Amino acid sequence: MSQLDSIPGNTHQSHKMRLASWRRTPIFYPMIGFIVVFIAMSVINDNFLTISNQANLVRQTSIIAIIAVGMSLAILTGGIDLSVGPVMALSGTVMAGLMVAGVPPSLAILLGVLVGAGFGAFNGFFVAFAGMPPIIVTLATMGIARGLGLIYTGGYPISGLPPEFAFFGRGSLAGIETPILIMISVYALGFLLLHHTATGRYLYAIGGNEEATRLSGIRVSRYKLLVYTLSGTTAAIAGLILTSRLMSGQPNAGVGFELDAIAAVVLGGAAITGGRGMILGTLVGAMLLGVLNNGLNLMGVSPYLQNVIKGLIILLAIYISRKRTP
Repeated sequence: MSQLDSIPGNTHQSHKMRLASWRRTPIFYPMIGFIVVFIAMSVINDNFLTISNQANLVRQTSIIAIIAVGMSLAILTGGIDLSVGPVMALSGTVMAGLMVAGVPPSLAILLGVLVGAGFGAFNGFFVAFAGMPPIIVTLATMGIARGLGLIYTGGYPISGLPPEFAFFGRGSLAGIETPILIMISVYALGFLLLHHTATGRYLYAIGGNEEATRLSGIRVSRYKLLVYTLSGTTAAIAGLILTSRLMSGQPNAGVGFELDAIAAVVLGGAAITGGRGMILGTLVGAMLLGVLNNGLNLMGVSPYLQNVIKGLIILLAIYISRKRTP
Protein backbone atom coordinates (compact mmCIF):
# COMPACT_ATOMS: atom_id res chain seq x y z
CA MET A 1 0.00 0.00 0.00
CA SER A 2 1.31 3.45 -0.92
CA GLN A 3 1.75 6.35 1.55
CA LEU A 4 -1.28 8.08 0.03
CA ASP A 5 -3.44 4.98 0.61
CA SER A 6 -2.35 4.95 4.26
CA ILE A 7 -4.17 8.26 4.81
CA PRO A 8 -7.69 7.43 6.17
CA GLY A 9 -9.53 9.70 3.74
CA ASN A 10 -7.62 8.41 0.74
CA THR A 11 -8.12 4.80 1.84
CA HIS A 12 -11.88 5.33 2.07
CA GLN A 13 -11.89 7.00 -1.36
CA SER A 14 -9.83 4.14 -2.78
CA HIS A 15 -12.34 1.57 -1.48
CA LYS A 16 -15.21 3.55 -2.97
CA MET A 17 -13.46 3.68 -6.34
CA ARG A 18 -12.83 -0.08 -6.28
CA LEU A 19 -16.46 -0.75 -5.40
CA ALA A 20 -17.67 1.57 -8.16
CA SER A 21 -15.33 -0.14 -10.61
CA TRP A 22 -16.57 -3.59 -9.59
CA ARG A 23 -20.20 -2.49 -9.89
CA ARG A 24 -19.56 -1.67 -13.55
CA THR A 25 -18.43 -5.23 -14.32
CA PRO A 26 -20.99 -7.69 -15.76
CA ILE A 27 -20.49 -10.08 -12.84
CA PHE A 28 -21.51 -7.70 -10.03
CA TYR A 29 -25.30 -8.03 -10.14
CA PRO A 30 -25.26 -11.79 -10.90
CA MET A 31 -23.05 -12.34 -7.86
CA ILE A 32 -25.37 -10.28 -5.65
CA GLY A 33 -28.35 -12.22 -7.00
CA PHE A 34 -26.62 -15.54 -6.37
CA ILE A 35 -25.77 -14.61 -2.77
CA VAL A 36 -29.34 -13.41 -2.06
CA VAL A 37 -30.97 -16.54 -3.54
CA PHE A 38 -28.46 -18.85 -1.82
CA ILE A 39 -29.11 -17.26 1.59
CA ALA A 40 -32.87 -17.31 1.02
CA MET A 41 -32.88 -21.01 0.14
CA SER A 42 -30.68 -21.77 3.15
CA VAL A 43 -33.15 -20.06 5.48
CA ILE A 44 -36.26 -21.54 3.88
CA ASN A 45 -35.14 -25.19 3.81
CA ASP A 46 -32.95 -26.95 6.40
CA ASN A 47 -31.82 -29.59 3.89
CA PHE A 48 -30.43 -27.08 1.42
CA LEU A 49 -27.03 -26.65 3.11
CA THR A 50 -26.35 -30.35 3.68
CA ILE A 51 -23.18 -31.64 2.05
CA SER A 52 -25.04 -34.25 0.05
CA ASN A 53 -27.47 -31.68 -1.36
CA GLN A 54 -24.70 -29.21 -2.22
CA ALA A 55 -22.76 -31.94 -4.04
CA ASN A 56 -25.92 -32.94 -5.88
CA LEU A 57 -26.59 -29.29 -6.77
CA VAL A 58 -23.17 -28.75 -8.35
CA ARG A 59 -23.27 -32.11 -10.13
CA GLN A 60 -26.68 -31.38 -11.63
CA THR A 61 -25.66 -27.85 -12.61
CA SER A 62 -22.44 -29.00 -14.33
CA ILE A 63 -24.22 -30.13 -17.51
CA ILE A 64 -26.03 -26.84 -18.13
CA ALA A 65 -22.95 -24.90 -17.02
CA ILE A 66 -20.78 -26.64 -19.64
CA ILE A 67 -23.31 -26.03 -22.42
CA ALA A 68 -23.50 -22.39 -21.31
CA VAL A 69 -19.79 -21.88 -22.08
CA GLY A 70 -20.41 -22.44 -25.78
CA MET A 71 -23.63 -20.43 -25.58
CA SER A 72 -21.65 -17.56 -24.01
CA LEU A 73 -19.38 -17.41 -27.04
CA ALA A 74 -22.33 -17.38 -29.43
CA ILE A 75 -24.19 -14.66 -27.52
CA LEU A 76 -21.01 -12.63 -27.07
CA THR A 77 -20.72 -12.34 -30.87
CA GLY A 78 -24.35 -11.29 -31.17
CA GLY A 79 -25.63 -14.76 -32.10
CA ILE A 80 -27.36 -17.67 -30.41
CA ASP A 81 -27.34 -21.48 -30.62
CA LEU A 82 -30.70 -23.19 -30.17
CA SER A 83 -29.41 -26.60 -31.29
CA VAL A 84 -27.28 -27.43 -28.23
CA GLY A 85 -29.86 -29.68 -26.52
CA PRO A 86 -30.44 -32.00 -29.49
CA VAL A 87 -26.72 -31.94 -30.40
CA MET A 88 -25.94 -33.05 -26.85
CA ALA A 89 -28.41 -35.93 -27.20
CA LEU A 90 -27.10 -36.92 -30.64
CA SER A 91 -23.48 -36.92 -29.48
CA GLY A 92 -24.38 -38.99 -26.42
CA THR A 93 -26.29 -41.59 -28.42
CA VAL A 94 -23.44 -41.85 -30.94
CA MET A 95 -21.00 -42.55 -28.10
CA ALA A 96 -23.36 -45.14 -26.61
CA GLY A 97 -24.05 -46.83 -29.95
CA LEU A 98 -20.37 -47.10 -30.82
CA MET A 99 -19.48 -48.60 -27.43
CA VAL A 100 -22.28 -51.16 -27.69
CA ALA A 101 -20.93 -52.03 -31.15
CA GLY A 102 -17.53 -52.82 -29.59
CA VAL A 103 -15.65 -49.56 -30.16
CA PRO A 104 -13.27 -48.76 -27.24
CA PRO A 105 -14.78 -46.08 -24.93
CA SER A 106 -11.95 -43.59 -25.55
CA LEU A 107 -12.45 -43.73 -29.32
CA ALA A 108 -16.24 -43.65 -28.98
CA ILE A 109 -15.99 -40.54 -26.81
CA LEU A 110 -13.67 -38.83 -29.31
CA LEU A 111 -16.00 -39.61 -32.22
CA GLY A 112 -19.04 -38.43 -30.25
CA VAL A 113 -17.34 -35.11 -29.44
CA LEU A 114 -16.38 -34.75 -33.10
CA VAL A 115 -20.05 -35.23 -34.04
CA GLY A 116 -20.93 -32.30 -31.78
CA ALA A 117 -18.08 -30.17 -33.13
CA GLY A 118 -19.08 -31.07 -36.69
CA PHE A 119 -22.67 -30.03 -36.08
CA GLY A 120 -21.43 -26.78 -34.58
CA ALA A 121 -19.24 -26.17 -37.63
CA PHE A 122 -22.29 -26.89 -39.82
CA ASN A 123 -24.17 -24.14 -37.96
CA GLY A 124 -21.16 -21.85 -38.19
CA PHE A 125 -20.86 -22.27 -41.94
CA PHE A 126 -24.40 -21.05 -42.60
CA VAL A 127 -24.12 -18.23 -40.06
CA ALA A 128 -20.64 -17.04 -41.04
CA PHE A 129 -20.38 -17.71 -44.76
CA ALA A 130 -24.01 -17.85 -45.95
CA GLY A 131 -24.97 -14.82 -43.85
CA MET A 132 -28.07 -16.47 -42.40
CA PRO A 133 -29.50 -15.37 -39.01
CA PRO A 134 -28.18 -17.61 -36.20
CA ILE A 135 -31.62 -18.06 -34.65
CA ILE A 136 -33.01 -19.43 -37.95
CA VAL A 137 -30.02 -21.66 -38.67
CA THR A 138 -29.86 -23.20 -35.22
CA LEU A 139 -33.64 -23.57 -35.01
CA ALA A 140 -33.47 -25.65 -38.20
CA THR A 141 -30.49 -27.72 -37.06
CA MET A 142 -32.18 -28.26 -33.70
CA GLY A 143 -34.81 -30.30 -35.54
CA ILE A 144 -32.20 -31.98 -37.73
CA ALA A 145 -30.07 -33.09 -34.77
CA ARG A 146 -33.09 -34.36 -32.83
CA GLY A 147 -34.33 -36.26 -35.86
CA LEU A 148 -30.94 -37.84 -36.57
CA GLY A 149 -30.69 -38.98 -32.94
CA LEU A 150 -34.10 -40.64 -33.14
CA ILE A 151 -33.28 -42.25 -36.48
CA TYR A 152 -29.94 -43.55 -35.16
CA THR A 153 -31.53 -45.13 -32.09
CA GLY A 154 -34.89 -46.03 -33.56
CA GLY A 155 -36.40 -43.88 -30.83
CA TYR A 156 -35.19 -46.17 -28.04
CA PRO A 157 -32.43 -45.65 -25.44
CA ILE A 158 -29.13 -47.45 -26.00
CA SER A 159 -28.05 -49.36 -22.91
CA GLY A 160 -25.46 -52.02 -22.05
CA LEU A 161 -22.50 -49.61 -21.89
CA PRO A 162 -19.15 -50.78 -20.46
CA PRO A 163 -18.82 -50.25 -16.67
CA GLU A 164 -15.68 -48.10 -16.99
CA PHE A 165 -17.65 -45.49 -18.92
CA ALA A 166 -19.52 -44.60 -15.71
CA PHE A 167 -16.40 -42.76 -14.50
CA PHE A 168 -17.27 -39.62 -16.49
CA GLY A 169 -20.69 -39.18 -14.89
CA ARG A 170 -20.43 -40.95 -11.56
CA GLY A 171 -16.73 -41.26 -10.75
CA SER A 172 -14.38 -39.02 -8.82
CA LEU A 173 -10.74 -38.02 -8.81
CA ALA A 174 -8.89 -36.80 -5.73
CA GLY A 175 -12.22 -36.63 -3.91
CA ILE A 176 -13.85 -34.38 -6.52
CA GLU A 177 -16.58 -35.78 -8.75
CA THR A 178 -15.65 -36.11 -12.40
CA PRO A 179 -18.48 -33.92 -13.81
CA ILE A 180 -17.32 -31.09 -11.56
CA LEU A 181 -13.70 -31.52 -12.67
CA ILE A 182 -14.76 -31.48 -16.31
CA MET A 183 -16.84 -28.34 -15.70
CA ILE A 184 -13.91 -26.58 -14.03
CA SER A 185 -11.61 -27.54 -16.92
CA VAL A 186 -14.04 -26.25 -19.55
CA TYR A 187 -14.45 -22.95 -17.72
CA ALA A 188 -10.70 -22.59 -17.26
CA LEU A 189 -10.19 -23.02 -21.01
CA GLY A 190 -13.05 -20.63 -21.77
CA PHE A 191 -11.57 -18.03 -19.42
CA LEU A 192 -8.16 -18.30 -21.05
CA LEU A 193 -9.68 -18.03 -24.53
CA LEU A 194 -11.80 -14.98 -23.80
CA HIS A 195 -9.56 -13.02 -21.47
CA HIS A 196 -6.00 -13.98 -22.40
CA THR A 197 -5.92 -14.39 -26.20
CA ALA A 198 -6.35 -12.18 -29.23
CA THR A 199 -9.25 -14.43 -30.29
CA GLY A 200 -11.15 -13.41 -27.18
CA ARG A 201 -10.64 -9.73 -27.93
CA TYR A 202 -11.90 -10.26 -31.46
CA LEU A 203 -15.04 -12.02 -30.22
CA TYR A 204 -15.86 -9.06 -27.98
CA ALA A 205 -15.22 -6.71 -30.89
CA ILE A 206 -17.51 -8.69 -33.21
CA GLY A 207 -20.35 -8.51 -30.71
CA GLY A 208 -19.75 -4.82 -30.09
CA ASN A 209 -19.60 -3.71 -33.73
CA GLU A 210 -19.28 -6.42 -36.34
CA GLU A 211 -18.94 -4.10 -39.33
CA ALA A 212 -16.20 -2.01 -37.71
CA THR A 213 -14.38 -5.21 -36.76
CA ARG A 214 -14.57 -6.46 -40.34
CA LEU A 215 -13.31 -3.14 -41.70
CA SER A 216 -10.35 -3.30 -39.32
CA GLY A 217 -9.12 -6.37 -41.19
CA ILE A 218 -10.31 -9.13 -38.86
CA ARG A 219 -11.81 -12.12 -40.65
CA VAL A 220 -15.11 -12.17 -38.82
CA SER A 221 -16.45 -15.23 -40.63
CA ARG A 222 -13.59 -17.43 -39.37
CA TYR A 223 -14.21 -16.45 -35.77
CA LYS A 224 -17.94 -17.04 -36.08
CA LEU A 225 -17.22 -20.49 -37.47
CA LEU A 226 -14.96 -21.13 -34.48
CA VAL A 227 -17.61 -19.95 -32.02
CA TYR A 228 -20.30 -22.33 -33.26
CA THR A 229 -17.84 -25.20 -33.53
CA LEU A 230 -16.94 -24.68 -29.88
CA SER A 231 -20.62 -24.45 -28.96
CA GLY A 232 -21.23 -27.85 -30.54
CA THR A 233 -18.16 -29.21 -28.77
CA THR A 234 -19.30 -28.11 -25.31
CA ALA A 235 -22.74 -29.59 -26.02
CA ALA A 236 -21.06 -32.91 -26.86
CA ILE A 237 -19.00 -32.80 -23.65
CA ALA A 238 -22.22 -32.26 -21.70
CA GLY A 239 -23.67 -35.23 -23.62
CA LEU A 240 -20.73 -37.35 -22.47
CA ILE A 241 -21.47 -36.57 -18.81
CA LEU A 242 -25.22 -37.15 -19.09
CA THR A 243 -24.83 -40.41 -21.02
CA SER A 244 -22.30 -41.60 -18.46
CA ARG A 245 -24.54 -40.67 -15.54
CA LEU A 246 -27.51 -42.49 -17.03
CA MET A 247 -25.36 -45.27 -18.51
CA SER A 248 -27.51 -45.11 -21.62
CA GLY A 249 -27.82 -43.02 -24.75
CA GLN A 250 -31.09 -41.10 -24.63
CA PRO A 251 -32.26 -39.67 -27.98
CA ASN A 252 -34.80 -37.44 -26.23
CA ALA A 253 -32.33 -36.00 -23.74
CA GLY A 254 -31.64 -32.29 -23.51
CA VAL A 255 -35.16 -30.99 -24.16
CA GLY A 256 -35.18 -27.35 -23.09
CA PHE A 257 -31.48 -27.33 -22.21
CA GLU A 258 -30.83 -24.62 -24.77
CA LEU A 259 -33.19 -22.30 -22.88
CA ASP A 260 -31.48 -23.06 -19.57
CA ALA A 261 -28.09 -22.34 -21.15
CA ILE A 262 -29.33 -19.03 -22.53
CA ALA A 263 -30.79 -18.21 -19.11
CA ALA A 264 -27.44 -18.95 -17.43
CA VAL A 265 -25.62 -16.60 -19.81
CA VAL A 266 -28.16 -13.80 -19.40
CA LEU A 267 -28.34 -14.23 -15.62
CA GLY A 268 -24.53 -14.07 -15.68
CA GLY A 269 -24.66 -10.47 -16.87
CA ALA A 270 -24.05 -10.91 -20.60
CA ALA A 271 -25.74 -8.54 -23.02
CA ILE A 272 -28.17 -10.53 -25.18
CA THR A 273 -27.21 -8.27 -28.09
CA GLY A 274 -23.54 -9.23 -27.77
CA GLY A 275 -20.29 -7.48 -26.94
CA ARG A 276 -20.46 -7.75 -23.16
CA GLY A 277 -20.15 -10.62 -20.72
CA MET A 278 -17.70 -12.68 -18.70
CA ILE A 279 -17.14 -16.43 -18.62
CA LEU A 280 -17.10 -16.31 -14.81
CA GLY A 281 -20.40 -14.47 -14.95
CA THR A 282 -21.84 -17.38 -16.93
CA LEU A 283 -20.67 -19.77 -14.22
CA VAL A 284 -22.35 -17.61 -11.58
CA GLY A 285 -25.50 -17.50 -13.72
CA ALA A 286 -25.50 -21.29 -14.10
CA MET A 287 -25.03 -21.75 -10.35
CA LEU A 288 -27.79 -19.21 -9.65
CA LEU A 289 -30.11 -21.19 -11.91
CA GLY A 290 -29.01 -24.43 -10.23
CA VAL A 291 -29.62 -23.04 -6.72
CA LEU A 292 -33.04 -21.81 -7.80
CA ASN A 293 -34.02 -25.17 -9.30
CA ASN A 294 -32.68 -27.12 -6.35
CA GLY A 295 -34.28 -24.90 -3.75
CA LEU A 296 -37.67 -24.89 -5.45
CA ASN A 297 -37.56 -28.69 -5.74
CA LEU A 298 -36.77 -29.03 -2.03
CA MET A 299 -39.71 -26.73 -1.27
CA GLY A 300 -42.00 -28.96 -3.33
CA VAL A 301 -42.90 -26.18 -5.76
CA SER A 302 -44.77 -27.40 -8.83
CA PRO A 303 -42.57 -27.70 -11.96
CA TYR A 304 -45.12 -25.60 -13.83
CA LEU A 305 -44.82 -22.79 -11.30
CA GLN A 306 -41.02 -23.15 -11.39
CA ASN A 307 -41.09 -22.36 -15.11
CA VAL A 308 -43.10 -19.22 -14.40
CA ILE A 309 -40.67 -18.10 -11.68
CA LYS A 310 -37.60 -18.75 -13.84
CA GLY A 311 -39.19 -16.97 -16.77
CA LEU A 312 -39.87 -13.87 -14.68
CA ILE A 313 -36.31 -13.88 -13.33
CA ILE A 314 -34.88 -14.16 -16.85
CA LEU A 315 -37.06 -11.25 -18.01
CA LEU A 316 -35.79 -9.20 -15.09
CA ALA A 317 -32.18 -10.11 -15.94
CA ILE A 318 -32.65 -9.08 -19.58
CA TYR A 319 -34.28 -5.81 -18.48
CA ILE A 320 -31.34 -5.02 -16.18
CA SER A 321 -28.90 -5.96 -18.96
CA ARG A 322 -30.57 -3.62 -21.44
CA LYS A 323 -30.67 -0.77 -18.93
CA ARG A 324 -26.96 -1.17 -18.32
CA THR A 325 -26.05 -1.31 -22.01
CA PRO A 326 -24.80 2.10 -23.15
